[in-house]
Amino acid sequence: MKLVVVSAGLSVPSSTRLLGDRLAAATAGRAGGSVDVRVVELRDLAVEIAHNLTNGFPGPALSAAIDDVTSADGLIVVTPVFSASYSGLFKSFFDVLDQGVLAGKPVLIAATGGSGRHSLVLEHAVRPLFAYLRAVVVPTGVYAASEDWGAEGLAERVDRAAGELAALLPAPVAAPVSSSAPEAAVPAQPAAGRADRPIAGQAAQPVAGRPDQPIAGRADGFHVVPFEEQLAALRP
Repeated sequence: MKLVVVSAGLSVPSSTRLLGDRLAAATAGRAGGSVDVRVVELRDLAVEIAHNLTNGFPGPALSAAIDDVTSADGLIVVTPVFSASYSGLFKSFFDVLDQGVLAGKPVLIAATGGSGRHSLVLEHAVRPLFAYLRAVVVPTGVYAASEDWGAEGLAERVDRAAGELAALLPAPVAAPVSSSAPEAAVPAQPAAGRADRPIAGQAAQPVAGRPDQPIAGRADGFHVVPFEEQLAALRP
């Protein structure tokens, strides 16, 4: 299972990257199984994104990032708030993706900002963007203002959003249980109530209590007495 974090943070260290890491860890913990988490730092791809917008050809680093995003089972996208919306670098990266590559892909949206007054950026800007790209956006978006770090509420929102994303990821496939022990051979048994009929491939045995009547097919000089003759012999 592959989970990719797209972080548009610009500073080092970045609160945007920190939020993305927390969301990825919580999602991996809720998903179960083996989760391959990869991070795409858009700060390192800014030049290649600009070149791709002008000439239409991605560089090697941008091409690798696009491959990670398009092949991911789920995405976590995090942007800082610039001018009451997502950053230009964040939007430019999703502008260079081929149309339809995010259709049906589970996406968790998140953002960071200096003030809680920008918390609605997720609903009026980020969510409509991914709805247009036909991604499946989880109900809970996570916004973290400067005062949210270390305060109550952020951890609960992270956990709730991670659980919603994990529910949309493919279920882990259990490894098949194999056994090298050969199956025990079941000995052939005669049919119930047919003890007088020999099993194919076995020597015929006389019927208990009837030593004077040979079994059909035996070449020992005896012959089978028809039932009519036995019945006539019993009549007075």
